[in-house]
Amino acid sequence: MSTALTTRQRWTGLAVLVLAVTVVALDATVLSLAIPSISETLRPSGTQLLWIGDSYSFVLAGLLVSMGALSDRIGRKKLLLTGSAAFGAASLLAAYAPSAGWLILARALLGVAGATIMPSTLSLIRGLFPDDRERATAIGIWGAAATAGAALGPIVGGALLEHFWWGSVFLLNIPVLLLLLVLGARLLPESRDPRPGRWDVLSVALSMAGVIGVVYAVKEAAAHGVARWDVPVAFVAGAAALTVFVRRQLRLETPLLDVRLFADRRFTAAVTASLISLVGVSGVVFVSSQYLQLVRGFGPLHAGLAELPAFVGSVAGGLLTARLARRFGARALLAGCLLAMGLGMAVLGFLQQDTAYLVLAASFLVVGTAEGVAYTLGAGLVLTAAPADKAGAASAVSETAYELGTALGIALVGSVVGSIYTSGLAVPAGVDPASAARAGESLGAAVETAQGLPAEVAGPLLASAKDVFVQGMNSAGLLATLLLLGAAAMAWRLLRGENRPTGGEATEDAAPAPEKIRA
Repeated sequence: MSTALTTRQRWTGLAVLVLAVTVVALDATVLSLAIPSISETLRPSGTQLLWIGDSYSFVLAGLLVSMGALSDRIGRKKLLLTGSAAFGAASLLAAYAPSAGWLILARALLGVAGATIMPSTLSLIRGLFPDDRERATAIGIWGAAATAGAALGPIVGGALLEHFWWGSVFLLNIPVLLLLLVLGARLLPESRDPRPGRWDVLSVALSMAGVIGVVYAVKEAAAHGVARWDVPVAFVAGAAALTVFVRRQLRLETPLLDVRLFADRRFTAAVTASLISLVGVSGVVFVSSQYLQLVRGFGPLHAGLAELPAFVGSVAGGLLTARLARRFGARALLAGCLLAMGLGMAVLGFLQQDTAYLVLAASFLVVGTAEGVAYTLGAGLVLTAAPADKAGAASAVSETAYELGTALGIALVGSVVGSIYTSGLAVPAGVDPASAARAGESLGAAVETAQGLPAEVAGPLLASAKDVFVQGMNSAGLLATLLLLGAAAMAWRLLRGENRPTGGEATEDAAPAPEKIRA
């Protein structure tokens, strides 16, 4: 495919792919600042609020491997454009959702559509750029777009929420997707696996059932404990489905996912590090948006701008990855970035209601920069470990780790904060039981409830709600720190002894790509 393309065609094709990945990444975080407004309008329960936040990532993670393999079979361009059209339709449904249940459904449909887009973008890069050095630059730009899209979400969402209702954050997707469809149809070349084999439907069902079953069990256990019968049942069923899935892939002549890729320590280190790091980062970002608005009193746009250091850092990190990797090697760089993220998150463990904003900004900058590097480096390592004709499926594994980590992070950290909030909230005397129950669901619900109460009880209720929410966020920050430190140690151990270049020898006049650096 790529040999017949001019340099201009390759880079304009990359621009289209950057547009696609930015939209999907932005949609994962753009909703964070709209949570208070959604709480007031749709009045979701605490559990529904978490599902609104993570149903998108859950479904996306459950389908990425299947859709990555499908893109190898039917064509990556075709699946990308089909998914983009579906993403636009689901965005319309989400924007005008009349209830919390409808919004959860719309977010799940967005996840289905997003799963068709993400693997195609990274796998098309491999076909567009056969030259290692050019591919390194392209992956760096792609990684910067992905991390920047996620970081840009709160800023864009805040700007829209200053002037429009919460559904406007979804309507933003429509003109961008229309542009993507027009440019993608004209500029992107088609590519597919020349010997794709059969798309095994049973493997698709097993992978999705396994991922969603395990994630659901973890989420509900964190929120309600394991006393409920559905938690252990879902976990056992999900684990069994994943076990059968792995065994089936080892027997199939053309597997949906070549699980032998995990024998490559670079592949395993990159995937696992992405998963664990995102568990810590995404959950804290989810609650920090609420902290800025509901505790610090920032408006939506002000809160989005307050998170701008993370956006700047993630872009810079993605663009600098290839240069840093050549200098320090994959092992030191990946472990070092995870360590830096952990230290940045540790700051949130000691945050108070009146902590200077510069402290929070520094934490955002460090975490954003390190995440941009780690994400881009991990994507390059994963893509290199796989054969070119299986690039879609391998890319899907990387994206699955990213999205699964995001979903688990919101579920686990959100559940920790919610549990501490519910158990620690002190409801003053004089608040009726219905109002007390509503205030105990979330900080947003407490703020809404206090608006209808007399000043003598509204003040103490709000003070207690803000104080206990900050306590929960402190615990979440320390939990995220431990997870990231563990991920750093794991990456260092898995890449131990990898002193050879990861994809061929580098010359003095040709800077190596992430896949050619020292591990």
